[in-house]
Amino acid sequence: MNLIKEFNEINTWPFQEAKKLIERTKDNPNKKIVFETGYGPSGLPHIGTFCEVYRTTLVQQALKLISGKESKLICFSDDLDGLRKVPQNIPNKEKLIDFIGLPLTKVPDPFETHKSFGEHNNSKLKMFLDSFDFDYEFYSATECYSSGKFDKTLNLVLQNFEEIRQIILPTLGEDRKKTYSPFLPICPETNKVLEVKINEIDKVKGEVLYSDPRNGKDINVSIYGGSCKLQWKCDWAMRWLALEIDYEMAGKDLIESVNLSGKIIRRLGAKPPEGFNYELFLDEKGEKISKSKGNGLTIEEWLKYGPKESLSHFMYGNPKRAKRLYFDVIPKSVDEYINNLNKFDTQELKDKYQNSILYVHETNFDKIPDETLPINFSLILNLVSVCHADDAQMIWDYIEEYSPGIKSKKTLFLDKLINNALVYYNDRVKPLKKYREPDDLERKAFGDLIMKLEKMDHNIGAEDIQTEIFTVGKENNYENLREWFKAIYEVLLGQSEGPRMGSFIKLYGIIKTINLIKSKLEK
Repeated sequence: MNLIKEFNEINTWPFQEAKKLIERTKDNPNKKIVFETGYGPSGLPHIGTFCEVYRTTLVQQALKLISGKESKLICFSDDLDGLRKVPQNIPNKEKLIDFIGLPLTKVPDPFETHKSFGEHNNSKLKMFLDSFDFDYEFYSATECYSSGKFDKTLNLVLQNFEEIRQIILPTLGEDRKKTYSPFLPICPETNKVLEVKINEIDKVKGEVLYSDPRNGKDINVSIYGGSCKLQWKCDWAMRWLALEIDYEMAGKDLIESVNLSGKIIRRLGAKPPEGFNYELFLDEKGEKISKSKGNGLTIEEWLKYGPKESLSHFMYGNPKRAKRLYFDVIPKSVDEYINNLNKFDTQELKDKYQNSILYVHETNFDKIPDETLPINFSLILNLVSVCHADDAQMIWDYIEEYSPGIKSKKTLFLDKLINNALVYYNDRVKPLKKYREPDDLERKAFGDLIMKLEKMDHNIGAEDIQTEIFTVGKENNYENLREWFKAIYEVLLGQSEGPRMGSFIKLYGIIKTINLIKSKLEK
């Protein structure tokens, strides 16, 4: 099979994006493609930050498969931005109040582990990116500005000072129009990033003049060497040009910024990068997650309860659809990963390229686990719940009886799932458990279920058990069988939702299930 030919039939979003880049460079096929992701270290990095890097690498990998093109990924930190407000989810918050307006690399680290708050957050981001083995180059705005890396492009911005203003002004209110400037001087005395009116520019010397807001004194500052930085949208365009960026995606909330930055870079004589706008992550209440609010999951929190493969799987899924990002999505994402992994080996090649598993494992067939998992995360969680287990070996005893070919020492991923489940249960499930006693009608149905279970052969399959449970519900006049299963979950498991009961009973054991039901009826 000619794989290159088959790629034309693949419509997954990473391949669609990669094809944009092939078209972009058709007149310069040897050009090394430069990808970029941006990060504002005004607060601790959350999963949304990680997500942009991960999704970008998927496009990078697809491009490599299709064309063999060389590329690199730049992770850029806007750490020269002034601190606008103190984040809610940090220690020693009161110590940062006096540093509002200073570049993030000049703000003290409230965690007291790094020279600055910006460096602390940069370090956290790099740590997590490294834990996923991303291949990237980390760029700091502070370093790029102060080293002179941006000087040439900053000069070009200065030469087009008024033209850029005219691009931005129609989007501003009347008061901001009076003071807007692409350049933000950094006060030589206070070190604060100043959003002030520029009174004069000197295109030859590369200087801007402004009035000190404290005393009205006129101050000249160079635009070079980190003495000024650019306003956000202009900064973005400048960076695209200076770093020769070919591709950068952004959140849906930045559509206007992408459009305006695109106009600015065209004014500077270059083409904006390719990319697309992804939907935002929402918290449990449906509100946008924010670094400053701290209302999103951290990467540490996800990896505490689920394997990193489940996080990657969640991030891969339709990026143009808004997703709620809170603890309850972790078990679901783990199970979806397991389901897709189990069917991967038997799929046709073209279908494998449509399977999320390939992208979770870096579009590298050699990295995909060669194993089928007989049990999912939800079943493990419910087994832990019923057994009140605090020991992984107890769960392994059940699994090895359920699937004799499985051994803990040979199935490391499943072993990790069990340990994840123990932690998730104790932290996120156990405190919320609410058992209830069955009513009279339910007692009758549970009694009938016991009789069905007592007659079952030990070797009966999970699907046959499921069928018998359905039969009990129908025989007890449940018009909506969901109500029957809800009763099972609430009485036996202390929750309103649960696993496929046939599979759970097969795993837990028929005799133990009978005893469990009897214990609930005796109360």
